[in-house]
Amino acid sequence: MVKHVKPDKVLVKMPSLRAVKSFVAAAKYQSFTRAAEALCVTQAAISRQIRELEAYLGVELFNRSGRAVELTEAGSIFFDAAYLSFVNIAQAAERIKGSSNSKQLLTICCTPAFSALWLSRRLPSFFAANPDIDLNVVTTESFLQMEPGIYPDVFINKVTDPRAGYHSVPLFHDLIYPVCTPAYLEAHPDIATLEGLCDTVLLNLSPYGRAQIAEHLDWDVWFSFFDLELGVRGADSAHLFNANDYNMLIQMVLNNQGVSLGWHHLVAPLVTEGKLVKPVTESLELKEKLHYLTYAENKINNDVFCRFRDWVVDCIRCETTNALQEITE
Repeated sequence: MVKHVKPDKVLVKMPSLRAVKSFVAAAKYQSFTRAAEALCVTQAAISRQIRELEAYLGVELFNRSGRAVELTEAGSIFFDAAYLSFVNIAQAAERIKGSSNSKQLLTICCTPAFSALWLSRRLPSFFAANPDIDLNVVTTESFLQMEPGIYPDVFINKVTDPRAGYHSVPLFHDLIYPVCTPAYLEAHPDIATLEGLCDTVLLNLSPYGRAQIAEHLDWDVWFSFFDLELGVRGADSAHLFNANDYNMLIQMVLNNQGVSLGWHHLVAPLVTEGKLVKPVTESLELKEKLHYLTYAENKINNDVFCRFRDWVVDCIRCETTNALQEITE
């Protein structure tokens, strides 16, 4: 006896994907004509598909005024969901198509600061040694609430095991010290002491939007380890500039605009090149504040992942050795 499958409620209730595709294009370009050009169909076809979709939903999705169209409230709600769904489908299709290419793909997720200041300057050596691998880098400050459809093979951050099916291994701990340009130090020789640092322009990393990265450390916390208080600054005192974008702070430092805290793994190359200097000898080493390489467990024996992991570990090992030598000298 043939067993009949019950109708799938979700699929049965779905509107025509062709109609939804026409709607998304019209909403994106706010024009039926441009939507027709983008999809290589006629304007009449776009209009017909949207009328069918509106009839199906029982609401108007556009306010029409001559040739101009704009989304209604219902249209905005439907567009947000439909466009994201199409993006996810397109990304999944690209990943599947890419799996048959000659180059193998690995998706890395990290913070914007790590990608710009650590990863980008070292990638030439990785690509030189691994010409058959392509990397896809996704940056975020919200590792625990990422967009749907994003499934990185590797995370590099300070969150251990950010989601089910992943495993973390420690890479290195925090080493933090003030940095500025040689020109700024020459113009402000008093910052060669901690007391002098307290009175100069300080570029401070604020915690806003960074709660999912790690415990926060700013100038107040850093000075407290050396029994100093930053205190309240008067109207005539130097600026205490706050931003939650570390790349911005480092660029301001390079533009001679003040002193920032430097995370060694991010600023060490700039110090080695002489673009930045340490105005004081004091540094803060936090051995319990670890950065991790987190990987999907199904990648543990994957050749592409193993080569990337070994490359990262080799870079860290070499740079950690150099840092320890500098401290002991």
